[in-house]
Amino acid sequence: MGAINAGKEQERTLMAVNIVVPEMGESVVDARVARWLKHAGDVVTVGEPLVELETDKVDVEVTASKSGTLASIAHPDGADVNIGDVLGTIDDTVSPASSVQGPASPAQSRPATPSARREARERNVPLAEVKSKGPRVTREDVRKTEGPLNPGTPGPPRTPGSGPRTLDPGLRAESRVRMSKRRTTIAKRLVEVQATAAMLTTFNEVDMSAVIALRIRQKQAFKDTHGVSLGLSSFFIKAAIAALRQFPRLNAEIDGDEMVLKHYYDIGVAVGASEGLVVPVLRDADRMSFPAIELAIRNFAQKAADNTLSLNDLRGGTFTITTGGVFGSLMSTPILNPPQVGILGLHAIKDRPIGVNGQVVLRPMMYTALTYDHRIVDGSEAVRFLVRVKELVEDPGTLLLES
Repeated sequence: MGAINAGKEQERTLMAVNIVVPEMGESVVDARVARWLKHAGDVVTVGEPLVELETDKVDVEVTASKSGTLASIAHPDGADVNIGDVLGTIDDTVSPASSVQGPASPAQSRPATPSARREARERNVPLAEVKSKGPRVTREDVRKTEGPLNPGTPGPPRTPGSGPRTLDPGLRAESRVRMSKRRTTIAKRLVEVQATAAMLTTFNEVDMSAVIALRIRQKQAFKDTHGVSLGLSSFFIKAAIAALRQFPRLNAEIDGDEMVLKHYYDIGVAVGASEGLVVPVLRDADRMSFPAIELAIRNFAQKAADNTLSLNDLRGGTFTITTGGVFGSLMSTPILNPPQVGILGLHAIKDRPIGVNGQVVLRPMMYTALTYDHRIVDGSEAVRFLVRVKELVEDPGTLLLES
């Protein structure tokens, strides 16, 4: 009898299907288990999300490759794992149809983005009550839904490692929150780039009068024709590409004792996300029209808010533009995005008095900053690059000819 039972147990072991940390691109080698969506013993169906993984770039879901029962969990929430590690196992000898468990609840049957589920937990909002216009529930959908216990307001974050919270303002409370995988990587890379690159920053200012006037004239026609607003980013992206053609070493990288000059223009656009800054890339941006750039940026911003950016969205890039002005920054010194050797920082537009034809007038002005790696880019190149960007943006007609 013991031999028969042992044989059955061995057969069940052989039938177990491993849940493995998937390949996520050559630049991603590890991840963190953000949250298991199922418990050991739960029935799962093929394609159903089982666990959320957090990487330094994007969050990903690992789905069930077979239907059955979640037999084991090898790495709990918060554990660091490597590509190929076994996260757990599915026993596919037990089918969902034969399970004694009832049908999935509406909340379980909805596919939702990882950020939407996290937002729903924090706001105490059942996913079944969230209305969505798209195929998946997004974070913005959840934010528009009022929770039963705390209408319209988020609850305290349920972050692993955070200590008890208190509402008594008289107590000097503290809490410990583990940094996300992305935040940890950002911290390491910022320290590394400052230790390895010879970073310098040069500044200039741009009179935005002509661009603002053009946007006012074309605002409605542009939106009616293309379905997106004409923003400022497309002007600076086009201006930067024209300037990069003139000063190609700002579109390069260093490899040992060689300069790798890029003859294509993949422009990274820094976007703020809940877990830190991300830089999706406009590939072959020199071939993109103004409407195409604006549509792509809008799409990136929405995906960043929903935490649905893919690794391909973030891979590569030859030059980066960051827009601290959207947060009200008047001036800053952006940090390089390695292995790139240049990054352009845009800031808030403010009316300032300037001299024009011997008269002091108020003009909408923007400070711009270019941080560059002095190992490959000379100071004169950096200054002239920024001057060229200024000239092109101040004369949008010339910019159109250049692009």
